[in-house]
Amino acid sequence: MTPDVLVMTATPIPRTMTLTVYGDLDVSRIEHLPPGRRAIRTFLRTDAARAKIYAFVRKEIESGRQAYVVCPRIEASEENDLPSAEEVYDELSRGVFRGIRCGLLHGRMKAADKDAVMRDFYEDRIKLLVSTTVIEVGVNVPNASILVVEHAERFGLAQLHQLRGRVGRGAYASYCILIAGASAAQAERLKVIEQTSDGFRLAEEDLRLRGPGQFFGAMQHGLGDLKIADVLADMDLLLLARKAALRTLDDPAALAFVLPAIRRQYRGQFDHIWQI
Repeated sequence: MTPDVLVMTATPIPRTMTLTVYGDLDVSRIEHLPPGRRAIRTFLRTDAARAKIYAFVRKEIESGRQAYVVCPRIEASEENDLPSAEEVYDELSRGVFRGIRCGLLHGRMKAADKDAVMRDFYEDRIKLLVSTTVIEVGVNVPNASILVVEHAERFGLAQLHQLRGRVGRGAYASYCILIAGASAAQAERLKVIEQTSDGFRLAEEDLRLRGPGQFFGAMQHGLGDLKIADVLADMDLLLLARKAALRTLDDPAALAFVLPAIRRQYRGQFDHIWQI
């Protein structure tokens, strides 16, 4: 059968993952890298290793490569002490990367300014790009071989995987270094992305940690519509129920028996469906 709609994603968010498993979708997985690509080595480190990390980044740049540094916020805030992109840019460009051309990129910049920075980075005039998550999608610089994420615990697993995909696009050895707080719980969550580059596996872990969101609503993660069932723990049972529901749709007598009960149960919530 030829599909009418093709949906593609590197890492489904929890709600999308749930709908993929339980919805009326046939799933295909691409498990191999494109020709010429090399696997990205991922490391999880604490703030204590920060100086060594940036010394390594400088060495990579001096060998001809380029690098990204991603920060969780644009500017400093009184609410917390998270390093902003502006602060990190000032610190790095005046410190360990003095003499190396650095660039700053974030979503509040004018479109023309963002385009100019990205053009300079793509054409290798900027060697180190300090950015927010604005680089998460649509950026392809084959010469960029290293990505550092500051305060990685502030990002979701799917988002970190998307960011990691900004490197490893050329023939060079590539690295993703996650700098996180020392909290054991946070480190345990992030160890998953250190251990695997399988986007589907990461999506399953994200679903387990953050919840499925709503099947029939706008919530993309968190506690969903189900009162008792767990979409991961009860997956086999829920898939059996789905098969039973599909068989019922093919059996006019069974459908005529259950449809009135379904209408009574969900009338009001899904009036727009019954009117079709």
